[in-house]
Amino acid sequence: MAGLDGGQAGPLHVFAPAKVNLYLHLTGRRPDGYHLLDSLFVFARDLGDALTIEPAPRFRFELTGPQSGALTDEQLGDNLVARAALGYWRALGREGAPPLHLRLDKRLPVAAGLGGGSSDAAACLRSMAGLYGPLPADALQALALSLGADVPACLTARAQWVSGIGEICEPLPASWPGLTAVLVQPAQALSTPAVFQARRQHQGVRDPVLRPQAETDPEAWLAWLAEQGNDLQEAANRLEPSIAKVLEALSAQSGCRLARLSGSGASCFGLFEDEDHCQEASRALKARFAHWWVGVTRLM
Repeated sequence: MAGLDGGQAGPLHVFAPAKVNLYLHLTGRRPDGYHLLDSLFVFARDLGDALTIEPAPRFRFELTGPQSGALTDEQLGDNLVARAALGYWRALGREGAPPLHLRLDKRLPVAAGLGGGSSDAAACLRSMAGLYGPLPADALQALALSLGADVPACLTARAQWVSGIGEICEPLPASWPGLTAVLVQPAQALSTPAVFQARRQHQGVRDPVLRPQAETDPEAWLAWLAEQGNDLQEAANRLEPSIAKVLEALSAQSGCRLARLSGSGASCFGLFEDEDHCQEASRALKARFAHWWVGVTRLM
């Protein structure tokens, strides 16, 4: 891709997919307070935000989309997309701000445990690399981590094991079969720091699990995932009891093999036998719980 400095014109459109934690275990805590984790991150094929970047006389960030109204003025002023663009520009050794118009079409619920902000920031970093040239790998990694613990994993937006505080990312083999899922957010936002704070009252950590390596059978993956869990689920449910209602409703749908909280919530996912069962479950949930955000996807 030709960089903007080389004459690139017209808008660049980038997809920022939703992130789902198929399991999340806490394995320790650093002296600085950051929690160590062991998790499997996967990404939605067709559910996410959309970022448009185009040349402009001066830097401008614009927010649109059905979920944009959920962001507060404070969140708007500190949006990760704008911070990613400015951080990348300065990491290139340039002053001021890049001459770009960034427009984020916010389609994912805010503070939902679906990595929307982190995926948006990662999409911006990928775009900046294409437009202005790449940063050294260590500089890009440091910038991504400075924006948020999930941003390094979102840079590649592919299924991967994630550990440390989010900086250690190990891609799954291309043979990973993928799974069909229904994602549900009960119209309630949850603060990640608040969930971790609630979790600290019931401290305890696990050893990292033995991970499947070359398994290609979806049934084997479903069986293995059923043995895992989300160590934040109990704390998140204490803060937002509607999570239990979502999990109960998902589990009751025909073909649901596993229902679990994603990340720090409040979004949950249900893994299903096939896409037909996903679509059937989606219709049933939307009809019964009109205020919930419900999406169907294949997890990449």
